[in-house]
Amino acid sequence: MTHDIVIKDGLIHDGSGGTPFHADIGIRDGLIAEIGRITPNGARVIDAAGAIVTPGFVDIHTHYDGQACWDPELGPSSRHGVTTVVTGNCGVGFAPLRPGTAQQLIELMEGVEEIPGVALAEGVPFDWESFADYLASLERIPRAIDVATQIAHDPLRLYVMGERGAAGEEANDDEREAMRRLVAEAVRAGAFGVSTGRTDVHKTARGADTPARDASARELEALALGAKDGGGRIQVVSDFRLAEGPEAFDPEFDLVDRMAEVSGCPLSLSLNQRDLAPDQWKRILERVERANARGLEMRVQVGARGIGVFFGLETTLNPLMSLAAYRELMDRPLAERVRTLRDSAFRERLLAQQPEKLSGPGSPVPPLADIIIERLDFFATRFFRLGDPPDYEPPMEASLYMESRRRGVGVMEAILDAMLEDDGRQLIYFPIYNYARFDLEDLRTMLTHPHALPALSDGGAHVGTVCDASFPTFMLTHWGRDRSRGPKMPLEWLVMKQTRDNARFMGLDDRGEISPGRIADINVIDFDRLALKPPRLRHDLPAGGRRLYQEAEGYLATLKSGVPILLDDEPTGETPGRLLRRGRPAN
Repeated sequence: MTHDIVIKDGLIHDGSGGTPFHADIGIRDGLIAEIGRITPNGARVIDAAGAIVTPGFVDIHTHYDGQACWDPELGPSSRHGVTTVVTGNCGVGFAPLRPGTAQQLIELMEGVEEIPGVALAEGVPFDWESFADYLASLERIPRAIDVATQIAHDPLRLYVMGERGAAGEEANDDEREAMRRLVAEAVRAGAFGVSTGRTDVHKTARGADTPARDASARELEALALGAKDGGGRIQVVSDFRLAEGPEAFDPEFDLVDRMAEVSGCPLSLSLNQRDLAPDQWKRILERVERANARGLEMRVQVGARGIGVFFGLETTLNPLMSLAAYRELMDRPLAERVRTLRDSAFRERLLAQQPEKLSGPGSPVPPLADIIIERLDFFATRFFRLGDPPDYEPPMEASLYMESRRRGVGVMEAILDAMLEDDGRQLIYFPIYNYARFDLEDLRTMLTHPHALPALSDGGAHVGTVCDASFPTFMLTHWGRDRSRGPKMPLEWLVMKQTRDNARFMGLDDRGEISPGRIADINVIDFDRLALKPPRLRHDLPAGGRRLYQEAEGYLATLKSGVPILLDDEPTGETPGRLLRRGRPAN
């Protein structure tokens, strides 16, 4: 048998969760053709001796909706072994689209997912109206990895209801029926499902609530029935009305439960540990267990580590922005700001100032930013230097608050000094979710729950504050090899969760395992050397926009449909990726 590529002598973690084994893999016409001892017979050989071999990772929660229009690489996900991404999450997206209303969706995506509006305006063609037109536009763009997408509730609501939808008014019978029909049409055209967002954290760039934030139970049922009509999935993000108190939890979860029940469709929802209710995640899991016991297919999407933000002199936000003297410097070059902030007279003036409010009507800054400043000493117990190599599970003793106590200085001064390190490029890591007890033990419980899927990387989003597209690499290194503050997890299980389990949930049965006949999406990894690099700022978005970007080392090769897209941690420039359409072959 002749092959195009033979991967020789690797330790194969095949995605099944079973015991790894040594073998060769023969690839032909983009598919896995043979596993065993293979003579290359002229085929290209990738030497995997001493390395592990895994299926390509499947990231089911990204926001590459904009980036998929301009970036063939779809980095940094493609640099972390990811060969398939799912977009259109959290109820935000770009289709359907009424002519002349693109700015509404730009402001929505900019506010919710912190993707610069100027980059979206320049980089996204907006040459569609229907969701089918949108898929056709995406299909014309070359890319390194596969992209699947979902129809999102917010643009759907704006398309059907116009300004009434933007204002959060209740949909009438005709509008709900239109939403149901359009969801079904989108899924039949190739969308993998529908998503909705119900959280106070999400705001537009003007500071307004997202259009579907308070959608009624009948409107949510219409979405669910549309997914049922088309045969798709449902994705939900909700804080379960946390601000209204614990008594609001069950009525809000009942809405999610009802969507799963009336549709019979697989449904997933985001799961995080929130400081204001550090045990709410247990209530969510209890309701999810009850739903599955009734025969529903309900899953939770769980992050790989603390979900948080980075503060720094180059990031979108940092605590110094609440001080008027710092705001005078914000538009100056980094080197000039560093020199000024090191000047003793300026520092004295700066640190003597009282913080001012940053959020409010018309401001895209979330209210949480002001809460953090008001209770800076409390929150600074979770401000940590990220370091090199990055440390995502630091003890409280390493926090800037504890450092300020040891030094006998104020917390703001300790923050300033830390951000000035590395010529102003030091990042401060602030895990907002999943770190209430200053370790990742509660998160380990969430990740290992039988109804959990590893997700929530938000790849492509929050470009100036978050850089979690590296989750797949972190899953392997931290949980599978390096963790010192608690139990690790079996490597074969970590591979299975990110490959087979995520692929199966999305209905992608042609990938996620290394077995004959499946698509040859494969990673060859020097596991001993696998490591994350600290995120760095890049100015490579359209219109000169900037983003945090995190690379890794240790990926000897990543193959998408049998084509190497990464060799020795560097992109090859090949673009074998495709737009995936639900229910249709990828190749």
